[in-house]
Amino acid sequence: MTRTDTLVSPRIHPTALIDSAARLADDVEVGAYSIIGPHVEIGAGSRVGPHAVITGHTRIGSNNRIFQFVSLGEVPQDKKYAGEPTRLEIGDNNTIREFCTFNCGTAQDAGATRVGNNNWIMAYVHLAHDCQIGNDTIFANNAQLAGHVKVGDHAILGGFTVVHQFVRIGAHSITAMGTIALQDIPPFVTASGNPARPFGINSEGLKRRGYSIAAVTAIKRAYKSLYKAGDTLEQAKANLVEQQRDCPELQPLLDFLAVAGRGIIR
Repeated sequence: MTRTDTLVSPRIHPTALIDSAARLADDVEVGAYSIIGPHVEIGAGSRVGPHAVITGHTRIGSNNRIFQFVSLGEVPQDKKYAGEPTRLEIGDNNTIREFCTFNCGTAQDAGATRVGNNNWIMAYVHLAHDCQIGNDTIFANNAQLAGHVKVGDHAILGGFTVVHQFVRIGAHSITAMGTIALQDIPPFVTASGNPARPFGINSEGLKRRGYSIAAVTAIKRAYKSLYKAGDTLEQAKANLVEQQRDCPELQPLLDFLAVAGRGIIR
């Protein structure tokens, strides 16, 4: 539904400035002094706190909780950006806490910054242009992503984690507070330090998500092949192919390693 008059709904504060071309579901709540631009769509059940700014070609799904003082859909912090109609796309059931900043994409990449579903994103998190965020992730306070970063499902970024542009963060991985990721972090891996180094697997997280004891044991074995055996990366990958035959849960790790990227932490 297009909002042309903020007085049509008691859910929208009278001081909110909503462009007449913006499309908000009937039950969307918008707090005081928030600004919503003409190319914004917000789905049913979503709530926008006070003093938020949502602009650009931004599509937000259903049942999102957006807290005060966020900035969503603003132009990229990229000197090559020349005003192209790139996008920010946010899925459903996300929590976006205070002072987060998500930029739209650039024409040099996918043209969109994307955030999936069920993500828990704490205060002061920055998602730069063209980042691709999966589902069920957790970003602790002040996690900062440069452009073109990809984060897999169920990944957890500790507070003040900083991720270099084009780095990939694998599914089910976890970083400690203050981690500086200059290279890719494979799935399942626990990383810490500046620069980031591997420190085992995220075994507790895997157990909480229903991985069997046998699967967790197999993933630990795969980690040892990758990081402890002293093999080259190609030798380790060959060993992982053999191990995957008895443990299909290793397939995401093999798929991740098949992409060159920036090289993995090792």
